[in-house]
Amino acid sequence: MMIGDNGPTIAGIVLAAGRSSRSSPHNKLLFALSSGRTLIETTLDHVAEAGLEPIILVVGRDTAEIRSALVHRSHAVIEVTNPAEGVAESLKCGVAAVPLPCCAALVCLGDMPLVTGSVMRRIIDAYDPDAGRSIVVPTYHGERGNPVLWDRRFFPEMHRLSGDTGARSLLARHGDQLAELPIDDDSILRDFDTAEALQALGRWL
Repeated sequence: MMIGDNGPTIAGIVLAAGRSSRSSPHNKLLFALSSGRTLIETTLDHVAEAGLEPIILVVGRDTAEIRSALVHRSHAVIEVTNPAEGVAESLKCGVAAVPLPCCAALVCLGDMPLVTGSVMRRIIDAYDPDAGRSIVVPTYHGERGNPVLWDRRFFPEMHRLSGDTGARSLLARHGDQLAELPIDDDSILRDFDTAEALQALGRWL
């Protein structure tokens, strides 16, 4: 399913409310890459390249610094009041901000800057609820990765989630509506959440 001519129907949610404890004392999202952009700027630029709108950024730490770094980008920033509750809390805040005209949302992780706009477009194009593809999960050599596209029908169930496992339980519950999309590179598996990983990031950019 392509994004409609009458306006965007698929939102982009970028989850970036983690405590960055493994890259402490720095916030990994503000790590400066060789391109001159921060990690979170790079991720958001890929989301924009995919044509997703609106772009909803869910943050929980260093909110003022992140807002300052992204002042020239068009997106909505949602602050999680209790990020310690885990990724489910961030996901609930994100889907609650998706406007009614949107039929689905692509849920992205803020620390996965190698996932390009073209990969996201492939996930979007695979979405077709009429054909039983209401959830689209990218895979690399059979291993599931991110981002994951969710039809709006699953938002109420997401609002009942808790803890740090995200929507993984919903994938098992709705296997009849799930489509796995093979991707030919491992960007969908690579997140960067330690100081060592951030320093090595340049090898993949």
